[in-house]
Amino acid sequence: MNPQSLPARQWRVPAVLPVAKLVGAVVLVALGLLFADGDRVQLALAGLAAAGLAGWALRDLVAPVRLTVDAEGITVREGFVGRRRLPWSAVEAIQLERRTRRGLTAETLEIDAGESLHLFGRYDLDAPLDEVAEALREAHPVAD
Repeated sequence: MNPQSLPARQWRVPAVLPVAKLVGAVVLVALGLLFADGDRVQLALAGLAAAGLAGWALRDLVAPVRLTVDAEGITVREGFVGRRRLPWSAVEAIQLERRTRRGLTAETLEIDAGESLHLFGRYDLDAPLDEVAEALREAHPVAD
């Protein structure tokens, strides 16, 4: 298949994930209020943890797309809401790493761009990582 004819594809955070994070933040505040019993430090720690979780959820809501691929290259999410464009000439390798530890298997999609390494997990892309890796390799004008 001609990579130049492929339309742009993108992968994003699952819609349920920011909702779960926001619910978790509310639960943390509720538990802090319930169990603080006048302890301001405990309440402040619960509030800080909830704020961190809410900020993480906000990032997922504001910038849900983590990875985009088209004929010219790959665009990855960088920082809180920034993007970085990687032309195909900068992409050195696209690998799927599988590690098993204590009976659990963890998968990570690695995009090596020489000076930078971009890592994605299952919940970053809302798709099986082997399918994403295959789509990236198909779009790459020169196969690895």
